[in-house]
Amino acid sequence: MKSKITILFITFLSTISLAQTKVGTINSDYIMSLMPESQIVYNRAKAYGAKLDSLFDIKAQNFKTKVDAFRKSEKEMDEALKKTKVSEISALELDIKKYKDNGNKLMQLKQDELMRPLYKKLGDAINQVAKEQGYTQVLTSTGNQFVYIDEKFDITKLVMNKLGVKEPEVKK
Repeated sequence: MKSKITILFITFLSTISLAQTKVGTINSDYIMSLMPESQIVYNRAKAYGAKLDSLFDIKAQNFKTKVDAFRKSEKEMDEALKKTKVSEISALELDIKKYKDNGNKLMQLKQDELMRPLYKKLGDAINQVAKEQGYTQVLTSTGNQFVYIDEKFDITKLVMNKLGVKEPEVKK
């Protein structure tokens, strides 16, 4: 009976030791910055931002024109007309503020939309490398999440190779 328990215990321990995990790390931000597609995304986002800025400039110029016109003719206006003009200017100012807030949100949405295919491509490459190398978990090393990371478990260069991304040469 003792020998059966001992055999079961040894089998249990060997099963536990075989079920260990292999954890890798990756600097995904570094890879994203080196991907050639990221420059295309940057240029498209910049063009979209310029379009939003030009519309904002038109609104701001219209506001400035109305304020200047109000200041020039303010002394000649009666109180009712002043109130009406101040209301118009306040409404324009509020419209500009809303446009600016919406513009920031639209810019973020556009950037997310443009980056989504790159994140998918990177995610697929990470999955392939992790499966090929037998990793059960891959954690990002970006930021201050880790105190120590052993470089031999960093798969950043493996994923870069999978994507065909070249590391820039260091100039001496």
